[in-house]
Parts: sequence; C-alpha cells; structure tokens
Amino acid sequence: MDIMRIDQRPALRQPILITAFSGWNDAAEGATYATRIIRRQRRASLFAHIEAEEFFVFTETRPTVRLRAGMTREIRWPANRLYASATPDESADLILLIGTEPQLRWQTFCNGIIDLAQDLGVDKVITLGALLEATPHTRPTPVSGNSPDPELAGRLAARGMGGSRYEGPTGIVGVLNSSCHSNGLPVASLWASQPHYLQGHRNPAVALALLEHLSALVDLDLDLTIVEHQARAYRRQVDEALEEHPKISAYVQELEQKADSDAGRTEADGGQEALPSGEDMVQELEQWLRRQRGPTTEDE
Repeated sequence: MDIMRIDQRPALRQPILITAFSGWNDAAEGATYATRIIRRQRRASLFAHIEAEEFFVFTETRPTVRLRAGMTREIRWPANRLYASATPDESADLILLIGTEPQLRWQTFCNGIIDLAQDLGVDKVITLGALLEATPHTRPTPVSGNSPDPELAGRLAARGMGGSRYEGPTGIVGVLNSSCHSNGLPVASLWASQPHYLQGHRNPAVALALLEHLSALVDLDLDLTIVEHQARAYRRQVDEALEEHPKISAYVQELEQKADSDAGRTEADGGQEALPSGEDMVQELEQWLRRQRGPTTEDE
C-alpha cells in the first residue's frame, strides 16, 4: 500500500527526523507547537504527506470546511505532513513530521514512515510528546527521555533523564519508537509534563521545555526568545486566574510542595478539604484564559 505522497524529493545529508502528533500524545499542544516553531525557524518546506483515507474514521475525526477568499469552500482532511530543511552549515538537516494520531492501521502507518526515513538516509529519529501530570505550572516543566540506542541513551542520561518504567496504554509515538528500533533506526523520545488542571489550553512552557532538551540532544540552532516570552506571559495569566479561584490555588500549592520535596505525584492524604476535580478546574480556568487571550491559531 503506497500511503506516502511525495511532491518533491528533498536533497538532505543524513537528516534527523522529528515527529509530533496531535491528540493523545500532545497535551496542551506541547509537541506539535514545538515542532511548528522548528518548522518556522528552519524555514522547512512541505514535501510530502500521508494519505488520510486509510487511517481515520471520518465520523470521529471529521474533515473541516474552510472558505477561501470568502467564496470557495475547501475541505481539510486530518493531516500528516512532512517538511524538509537543508542547511549549508554544520547544523543538522531535518525532516519534520507534524500530524494527527491515526485511528486505524498503526503498523502500516509506521512502516510507511520508516520506509521514507530509510529511503532519505535518516540518521536518527526523535519523537516528541506531552502528557498530563499532577505537576505545578509554577515550577520548571519536567521532561523525561528514553532511548534503546546506547549513544542517545547516554546523551539523555547526561541530562539527568533515564529510561522510562511506564507500563500501560500507549499512543502512536510509542508504536513508532518500537518500529524504528526494530528496523535499526536509532530513536529517542522526549516527553514533557503538562499540569492536568490546564489540560485544555496551549501551554508555551511545555513546548519550550521540549525545545531546550531537544536542542541539547541535537544541534538545531534555535532562537527561543519569543517562546520564553510566551511562557512567561502564560504563567502570569494563569497566576492571575488563580487569584479568583482559591481552592485551585491551594491545590497548586500542594503540588509545589510535592515537587519541591521530590515526594512523587500521588494524591494528597486524607483529612483535608476536598479539592476541585480536574474537570472543574479546567472549565473554570479555561473560561478565564479564553477571555484574556482570545482564540489561537496554528500560525500564531
């Protein structure tokens, strides 16, 4: 099955493939936003896409309709697009896969990516993800990393990131990691933690943390000044919102104490007033933040 549509084959030197998928693997758009920042700064050009027809249930992930020039209606399908960036200097050439987690035929999907990577001489694969955790927004964003490749694992260990001991449900990122390793492609995965009480809103701090660790793992030559500014502004907005929600603020203080004492991320012991659920917190904070920021777009 030919799932890949290549518009123009790029000329690259042992490129690094970086992937990010919206959906289960992408809390607060941390992974996809980070990869879009790389795309813009490295001026990566679209060269291929994966056909959507075989991998999505369109009654669950529906295509959308957009108006072009206020007149022509255009159908937009769930997308998995590939971008290429070649540089004349010593910075690594890049392939960026920015997409949507598929719903069907994951093995076929991953095999198509691996076939393309091998055809283009990819040197290594770095997958990005973000997950919801009981972590406070007032502390540095935790990032974990793991790799079955000894060299990449050593680089991660040098940054204090050991192998993951997670067991449980996985997403397309986990399946792609396993497929890369099985096919002899060096692969590493970086995961940032997003505060679960802010799960419905883009958090630039999560993208920033991923980009900082990624830049230390491979040479990307990125300017993160704007993202740092966005992360600080976002924290100020959340801090202002918490002033109007004392119960949520008390919960965040508990998370801070746990983070500072490295006591883990379990729920608080009994004997204290019940704190609002994650769902309640999301609803209240999201309404406040939406009023402050307005809608966001992919190219913001």
